[in-house]
Amino acid sequence: MIEVKEISSKRDKKKFFKFIIDLYKGNPHACCNLYADEFAEFDPSTNDAFRFCDCRMFLAYKDGKIAGRIAGIWHRGVNDKFGYKQLRFTRFDVIDDFEVTKALFAKLFDWAKELGMTEIIGPMSFSDLNEEGMLIDGFDKDSNYIEIYNYPYYVEHMQKLGAYKVVDWNCYVINAPDEPLERMKRLSDAVMKKYGYEILDVAYYLKHDKKKLKDYIMQALDVLDEAFEDLYGTSPINEKQKKREMETIMMVLIPELATVVLKDDKVVAYGFCMPSIKEVLQKGKGHLFPGGIIPYLRTMKHPKTVDLLSMAIARDHNNKGIPAIIVNHCLEGICKLGVKKLEAGPELEENHHIQNLWKSFDAELAKKARCWGLKVE
Repeated sequence: MIEVKEISSKRDKKKFFKFIIDLYKGNPHACCNLYADEFAEFDPSTNDAFRFCDCRMFLAYKDGKIAGRIAGIWHRGVNDKFGYKQLRFTRFDVIDDFEVTKALFAKLFDWAKELGMTEIIGPMSFSDLNEEGMLIDGFDKDSNYIEIYNYPYYVEHMQKLGAYKVVDWNCYVINAPDEPLERMKRLSDAVMKKYGYEILDVAYYLKHDKKKLKDYIMQALDVLDEAFEDLYGTSPINEKQKKREMETIMMVLIPELATVVLKDDKVVAYGFCMPSIKEVLQKGKGHLFPGGIIPYLRTMKHPKTVDLLSMAIARDHNNKGIPAIIVNHCLEGICKLGVKKLEAGPELEENHHIQNLWKSFDAELAKKARCWGLKVE
């Protein structure tokens, strides 16, 4: 017998967030979320996206045991921006039982009809700062903190539901060179000289003026907002959301892995990388304390794999060669730290501009993720 319950209490949310840890226990490739981050994401008093989003969370029980979970998001901000009539799904995880999947999505179909929505899409969360896309290829590859890992049977379940492709994301893994590329340095230097760009001394500000550094990071997030404006499913992020993201970046900020490009002391582009914390989260089972703290400190000091958290360029500075500055500075940092691999993270498949960068490196298209669509009839 399958029963689906809508949840809202803190106790049930704990079960909701813990289910994925239990489901992927022993899987070497899955990267679970931090409990603290998940509670914050689904807390209207913390996540300011709730000003223009409604959310409902569901747990599925089979024979009295939790067998699946799903959350629906009515994102009025994106719908109004693009003229969509969409309901999003996120945090979809399930045992290999299609009947459980059907029962979970039935709740979303009912809600979508109540709202007058014509399509359900996902996995998509509250903003483009969150994980998005269901893994459809690369199940034998490690995931990272900004990706979603899932078992192959999820894809079969979606196909049985009649789901179709909306957009796909490509995920590249780049083997780090032993030393920076001389031609990339020459190009970076030439671009900086021609346009008067400078690179922020992140290490200095991290040590001597964190307040000013935070201001630069907030400017970088303004650039992100502008650069990502027309990408699929994005909506503007307000100041409260940016401050929350800035504090997250400060927690994992390593100067060698942060590139902030300035023009007249104003941020015009950036690229942030962070050490991969997959093993940290696996050992901590969704917590940093107590089990994850030692692996966390070790990873922060000696990262072997780094994840490209995000990169963006202000529109007025597109097509001026700034990617060469970001990539060169990133290469210098990862070579200095002895990093072996760089995970580029999800990139929309039509984003050929960024993907062409990886052709200069020993790069592999390791994973693909999909946003699915379902018609509401």
